[in-house]
Amino acid sequence: MDYTTEEQAAYDDYNSTAKVTARKLVQIKEIRLQKLKATDWMSASDVTMPDYIKTWRQTLRDIPANHTNESAYNLLLARNSDGELTNSIWTQPTS
Repeated sequence: MDYTTEEQAAYDDYNSTAKVTARKLVQIKEIRLQKLKATDWMSASDVTMPDYIKTWRQTLRDIPANHTNESAYNLLLARNSDGELTNSIWTQPTS
Protein backbone atom coordinates (compact mmCIF):
# COMPACT_ATOMS: atom_id res chain seq x y z
CA MET A 1 0.00 0.00 0.00
CA ASP A 2 1.40 3.38 -0.94
CA TYR A 3 1.51 6.42 1.31
CA THR A 4 -0.87 9.27 0.70
CA THR A 5 0.75 12.51 -0.36
CA GLU A 6 0.44 13.84 3.18
CA GLU A 7 1.86 10.64 4.71
CA GLN A 8 4.79 10.67 2.30
CA ALA A 9 5.50 14.31 3.11
CA ALA A 10 5.41 13.55 6.85
CA TYR A 11 7.69 10.53 6.35
CA ASP A 12 10.14 12.54 4.27
CA ASP A 13 10.13 15.35 6.82
CA TYR A 14 10.72 12.96 9.74
CA ASN A 15 13.62 11.34 7.91
CA SER A 16 15.20 14.55 6.65
CA THR A 17 18.89 14.90 7.39
CA ALA A 18 18.29 17.88 9.65
CA LYS A 19 15.69 16.07 11.75
CA VAL A 20 17.72 12.86 12.00
CA THR A 21 20.76 14.88 13.09
CA ALA A 22 18.68 16.79 15.64
CA ARG A 23 17.35 13.53 17.12
CA LYS A 24 20.90 12.21 17.45
CA LEU A 25 21.93 15.35 19.33
CA VAL A 26 18.97 14.87 21.68
CA GLN A 27 20.15 11.29 22.36
CA ILE A 28 23.67 12.52 23.05
CA LYS A 29 22.41 15.18 25.45
CA GLU A 30 20.31 12.58 27.30
CA ILE A 31 23.32 10.27 27.71
CA ARG A 32 25.46 13.21 28.78
CA LEU A 33 22.89 14.24 31.39
CA GLN A 34 22.83 10.70 32.82
CA LYS A 35 26.62 10.72 33.10
CA LEU A 36 26.66 14.13 34.77
CA LYS A 37 23.91 13.16 37.20
CA ALA A 38 25.89 10.06 38.20
CA THR A 39 28.69 12.28 39.51
CA ASP A 40 26.62 15.21 40.82
CA TRP A 41 27.01 13.92 44.36
CA MET A 42 30.70 14.76 44.12
CA SER A 43 29.86 18.44 43.88
CA ALA A 44 28.36 18.51 47.38
CA SER A 45 30.06 20.95 49.70
CA ASP A 46 31.44 18.20 51.95
CA VAL A 47 33.06 16.25 49.08
CA THR A 48 36.18 17.25 47.17
CA MET A 49 35.71 16.42 43.51
CA PRO A 50 38.92 15.09 41.97
CA ASP A 51 40.37 17.16 39.14
CA TYR A 52 40.08 14.27 36.67
CA ILE A 53 36.32 14.12 37.32
CA LYS A 54 36.04 17.90 36.93
CA THR A 55 37.87 17.64 33.60
CA TRP A 56 35.68 14.75 32.43
CA ARG A 57 32.48 16.58 33.41
CA GLN A 58 33.66 19.66 31.51
CA THR A 59 34.40 17.48 28.47
CA LEU A 60 30.84 16.14 28.66
CA ARG A 61 29.42 19.66 28.91
CA ASP A 62 31.51 20.70 25.89
CA ILE A 63 30.20 17.92 23.63
CA PRO A 64 27.66 20.08 21.74
CA ALA A 65 30.28 22.74 21.03
CA ASN A 66 32.99 20.27 20.02
CA HIS A 67 30.87 17.79 18.06
CA THR A 68 28.71 19.57 15.54
CA ASN A 69 27.83 17.24 12.68
CA GLU A 70 26.15 13.94 12.04
CA SER A 71 29.37 11.98 11.56
CA ALA A 72 30.60 13.16 14.97
CA TYR A 73 27.23 12.23 16.46
CA ASN A 74 27.49 8.77 14.90
CA LEU A 75 30.87 8.26 16.56
CA LEU A 76 29.48 9.36 19.92
CA LEU A 77 26.49 7.02 19.59
CA ALA A 78 28.43 3.99 18.34
CA ARG A 79 27.73 0.81 20.30
CA ASN A 80 29.36 -2.59 20.50
CA SER A 81 27.57 -5.90 20.05
CA ASP A 82 26.48 -5.77 23.70
CA GLY A 83 24.81 -2.39 23.13
CA GLU A 84 27.38 -0.47 25.16
CA LEU A 85 28.61 2.91 24.00
CA THR A 86 32.12 2.58 22.59
CA ASN A 87 33.34 6.18 22.45
CA SER A 88 35.84 6.78 25.25
CA ILE A 89 34.27 10.16 26.06
CA TRP A 90 31.49 8.32 27.92
CA THR A 91 33.81 6.34 30.18
CA GLN A 92 34.21 7.88 33.60
CA PRO A 93 37.91 8.07 34.36
CA THR A 94 39.20 6.37 37.49
CA SER A 95 42.19 8.64 38.00
